[in-house]
Amino acid sequence: MRSPLLCLCVLPVLCLAACGGGTSGESSAAPTPARGDLVNGSPTKVVTLSPDTLLALLGGSDLGKALLRLSYTPKCAITVYHMAYRTVDAGGHLTTASGALMVPGGTDADCTGGRPVVVYAHGTNYDSGFDISQVQAASNGEGVLLAAVFAAGGYIVVAPNYVGYDISTAGYHPYPIADQQSKDMIDSLTAARSALPTSDAPNSSDGGKLFVTGYSEGGYVAMATHSAMQAAGMPVTASAPMSGPYALSAFGDAMFEGEVSDSAAANLALLIPAYQKAYGDIYASPGDVFASPYADSIVGLLPGKTSVSALKSQGKFPGAAFSSTAPSAAYAVYTPATMPARFGAVFAAGFGTDYLITNAYRASYIADALASPDGGFPAVTDGLPPAKPGNTLRVHLKANDQRDWTPAAPTLLCGGSSDPTVFFLNTTLMANYWASHVPAVAPVVLDIDSPVASDDPYGSLKTSFNAAEAVLRASALLGGATDGGDSAVLAAYHAGLVPPFCLSAAKSFFDAH
Repeated sequence: MRSPLLCLCVLPVLCLAACGGGTSGESSAAPTPARGDLVNGSPTKVVTLSPDTLLALLGGSDLGKALLRLSYTPKCAITVYHMAYRTVDAGGHLTTASGALMVPGGTDADCTGGRPVVVYAHGTNYDSGFDISQVQAASNGEGVLLAAVFAAGGYIVVAPNYVGYDISTAGYHPYPIADQQSKDMIDSLTAARSALPTSDAPNSSDGGKLFVTGYSEGGYVAMATHSAMQAAGMPVTASAPMSGPYALSAFGDAMFEGEVSDSAAANLALLIPAYQKAYGDIYASPGDVFASPYADSIVGLLPGKTSVSALKSQGKFPGAAFSSTAPSAAYAVYTPATMPARFGAVFAAGFGTDYLITNAYRASYIADALASPDGGFPAVTDGLPPAKPGNTLRVHLKANDQRDWTPAAPTLLCGGSSDPTVFFLNTTLMANYWASHVPAVAPVVLDIDSPVASDDPYGSLKTSFNAAEAVLRASALLGGATDGGDSAVLAAYHAGLVPPFCLSAAKSFFDAH
């Protein structure tokens, strides 16, 4: 089991003695910085959005347009704040991070008084300047969607940017590291609670109910946070992790064994340096893992100020995760994998002559995976992470894998079974683990891309998802697609198609609790 949250060591307090005459004066002490402290006083107001203004913002983003297809109507006005707070990096050192606080207001009874609080973890972002509080930014569709679904529906929203983003000076993002990222979430919540109620929304306060959710990387962070809060005795009303890489060990093995996700190169460029920073044993030098010419520059490149596409065009980032030449004849079957067939083109795109990971390192990883396989991939046996991994990356993937706890509060797992970015095996393996370990409350597992069953509580969302996919296919066909729109659907699936529907499902789930 994962260790409980570690307490931050208290810094020494310096006593200031009065000067002169040899007599002692009164001593005073500066406040000792601590996790969860607000930095620079109260949060800074970013914007107040009326329901009409919010609708206009939604109409300007693809995620927002998908939400509007659900006959969405905002109920509350929203005041959005940017807050800075103290948390810790992966080494436990005190650092500053930032995030958003969104507070509902207005005349509707569901917009004021004691409001439920939802802590939201965002998906992977490669822009180190990302700030989810800037909801009017054209690139912040996730922030607008979050504000619309939850804040405009009467929830107080707390959404950290994470260490490594916005004003953070850490210089890297701890990705995905359960202990540190759950602390970041908890510290943002502590800071937000200390700021409530705000002067711009004085009639909205913390009503006592706490919900945890997030998407993609944020789905993983949400689950790790629920686990950490539960271990620390912090009450969680319900949680809804969405499309997250919960079974990190199995997911890592799938990628190295040829089932390469469509964001694998960028994700590995984030993950491996983060694990090296946190644990110090992934490599002696970057060239032990990363191929030339990227070994000398890849560490610290992401998150950064330049987009991945621009880095590729500048020759600073590879086009593939792995070499199209297999490390050995024995591993040719994995280069690339060919099943499941619907992802064949996605897997193939993960291999090329311009690649990130050396063949030698990939071979050592695969050898370890074959010697000590994960119980969930490639074959499902006990469904557990490997018993004795030797490769240090696999060791730490296992340590951060979420197949080691069961929730005591109601939990919804939402995702799509055709996801080419975060494979649905993560959701399936997590659900199977919980089923075999009998959680206090049986989780609800929602494949938004599955057929509508009779009396399906999420039937209308599934129907709307199918309609959105059909619109995308039709548009692709009009543009000359010859594959029935399959490529267009896969390209939009994780970041564009699934989020509005899973987030709406999470809101419905929370409303019922």
